[in-house]
Amino acid sequence: MELRMRTMPTLPRPSGTPLRTLAALALAACFGGLVAGVVIDGLHAPAAASPAVPAGMQDVTADGAISVAMPMVGGLPAAIDGQPLPSLAPMLAGVTPAVVSVQAKQRVRVNNPFANDPMFRRMFPHIPQERIEQSLGSGVIVDAARGLVLTNHHVIEGAEEVTVTLADGRTLAAEFVGSDPDTDVAVMKIPAQGLAQVPLANSGELRVGDFVVAVGNPFGIGQTVTSGIVSAVGRSGLRGLGYQNFIQTDASINPGNSGGALVNLRGELVGINTASFNPRGSMAGNIGLGFAIPANLARNVMDQLVTHGEVRRGTFGVDAQDVDARLAQALKLDDPRGALVTRVYPGSAAALAGLKSGDVIVSADGERIDSRDGLRNFEGLQAIGSRVALGVRRDGKLLQMTATLREQARVLAGAELDPRLDGAVFNELPERLRQSGATGVLVASVADGSRAAINGLREGDLVVATNAGGFDDLGGFRAGFTPTPAQLVLQIVRGNRQGILTMQ
Repeated sequence: MELRMRTMPTLPRPSGTPLRTLAALALAACFGGLVAGVVIDGLHAPAAASPAVPAGMQDVTADGAISVAMPMVGGLPAAIDGQPLPSLAPMLAGVTPAVVSVQAKQRVRVNNPFANDPMFRRMFPHIPQERIEQSLGSGVIVDAARGLVLTNHHVIEGAEEVTVTLADGRTLAAEFVGSDPDTDVAVMKIPAQGLAQVPLANSGELRVGDFVVAVGNPFGIGQTVTSGIVSAVGRSGLRGLGYQNFIQTDASINPGNSGGALVNLRGELVGINTASFNPRGSMAGNIGLGFAIPANLARNVMDQLVTHGEVRRGTFGVDAQDVDARLAQALKLDDPRGALVTRVYPGSAAALAGLKSGDVIVSADGERIDSRDGLRNFEGLQAIGSRVALGVRRDGKLLQMTATLREQARVLAGAELDPRLDGAVFNELPERLRQSGATGVLVASVADGSRAAINGLREGDLVVATNAGGFDDLGGFRAGFTPTPAQLVLQIVRGNRQGILTMQ
């Protein structure tokens, strides 16, 4: 790179005492161009002798003299060309009063191997057997009239007491309305007057590159505002985060921001901040990879929780598997992607739509389906009764089908399946476990002394297969009992061990 030096133009010696000129130069050296300009102008130097000044920096005074406006150092004007500087402050004035801090408390038993030893308890009677754990997060008021607050399920999970601190300093006890672990959305209610609220936007209109602002309580230091853009929409494939359709943003989202507001420049809620990614762990701070639940999804979950106390999801009623290169060649597919249907349940939405085993679902409502998990994720985000346009590959041809989703069973009593399972209750596997690679159904409870208990089934067991083979969910589990098997064998996972139970 060539460095060029510019020579400062030489000013003619002005009339007046040399002492005043030296004083001006000394002031210029100490205080910069502003003072020098003022003092030199006071010396009445001839206009023709003034150095060249860019257009727009000269002003003609009433007596015809040219006044040079030198730039001020170290300050910004309050306005540019008469217009106020752009600022997020006016928009945030309506948002920040509706963003709250959430404190959740729960009792946790102390891990003490001697806690049940009578001698230890006599010797150390004052050692506590449990402690109070407190977690911090954020929330956003979306309905001031009813006092409804949206937050994340993981912020209040397992809490025995939840309090909410408003931006004006009021702290209130919150009433639990409901939560959905699979989308990480929770709803609370606070009994207060004079609340502010953030209106919900249509998050489906959000585009990559739109400006967004995150408001929350990171690290418990107090309400904090960060800004950025939308980096991606429809983000999924993040392990351990349930059903996924995230907004990705580079607006800083740190621990404690969970449950806070992601708003657009109109002050409308476009998302609920829920997670950030850092290879060194979330406590290491933000690196520009933050994720928020879209407002449309949060609104749907909230409406169901307020109305029903739970979220009811639709299902296609199929089992599926991923398509690898070998299957793609055998099925005459251009690319090794899609969800290969391995089973269609009788009377299901898929059966009524005409799907068959061997079909490959490659799109749903125009959204690419690349894998079995991608199909499950799409399915889990749809409401009961939704009509979905499916793109299906069959014998190398692309077909279009429409399926109307039916309600997905979430709880199943063992006695409804087989007398040998009497006393056991089975649940759908939480989606966070599915995203971690688990399959099957969860044993939610086992009644003491029941036939299932006598056969060795325990609460918390994960049933991954039966005589009929493996399955994805309760629908597949139920299908393995038609017809009733003469011998019933369950393959289970208990903790870190796998085993076989023969049910009598």
